[in-house]
Amino acid sequence: MKATILIHCPDQAGIIFAVTRFIHSKGGNIIYLDQHVDQQANIFFMRLESNFERDDISISDFKNEFNTSLAERYLMKWSFYKDESRPRMAIFVSKYNHCLYDLLSRYHSGELLVRIPFIISNHLDLQPIAEQFGIPFHHIPITKNTKSEAENQQLSLLREHEVDFVVLARYMQIVTEKVIDLYQNKIINIHHSFLPAFAGAKPYHAAFSRGVKIIGATSHYVTQELDAGPIIEQDVTAVSHAHSIKDFIAKGRDLEKIVLSRAVKLHVQHKVMVYNNKTVIFS
Repeated sequence: MKATILIHCPDQAGIIFAVTRFIHSKGGNIIYLDQHVDQQANIFFMRLESNFERDDISISDFKNEFNTSLAERYLMKWSFYKDESRPRMAIFVSKYNHCLYDLLSRYHSGELLVRIPFIISNHLDLQPIAEQFGIPFHHIPITKNTKSEAENQQLSLLREHEVDFVVLARYMQIVTEKVIDLYQNKIINIHHSFLPAFAGAKPYHAAFSRGVKIIGATSHYVTQELDAGPIIEQDVTAVSHAHSIKDFIAKGRDLEKIVLSRAVKLHVQHKVMVYNNKTVIFS
């Protein structure tokens, strides 16, 4: 059995030794270990991967003993993931198709190791793409008066299919605390990186009029503060006076799909740790 363990706690001497000794005592061979200390906050972060000699190791016993012998002593917050399990990822979309196509192509090729039980959209435009890839599609239209009931329908599907995390692949609706509270640091969004300077419906037009020299994309976890959640991945590309608004939009969409896929991979591989609205990203 292969497993990944994530840990963060107040920094102090002996943590790495204690954890690695415990893993060894359980028949584990550590094949990857990375750690980081936020010296300003005095917080220790660690990610390790281990192979265990036995496939039938009791995970509940492992967790209980880890808690009593290590976690309580070092005030750890930690999580344990079996690597062979594939998380269940729901996708929310509206009308833009570039991020959806990219995610489904990576999923279909085996590059993205998840299960996708369904796609939800407030429009019907992208249903043919879901059908092309054989993914169930649920149309849940949203108006100002039906938003609460629409989210109830979304939550019902998320619970029914035991969804682990959600990807907003250019979903052009604000997700409220009703959903966010149940999926803290488990809803991944993507948008251009012009915020807060160029907000609104036509950010590329506004950026073009100002003559910006770079454009970018940001992927982050969704919080109740709009577009201000912990950042997972970002990237930029250069533009110049020779580029048109159409060029800006095309370059921006290329970045959006690449940055979103990277963020999803980091999340799926358990390489992201969130602390104080920031992230520690392990290699």
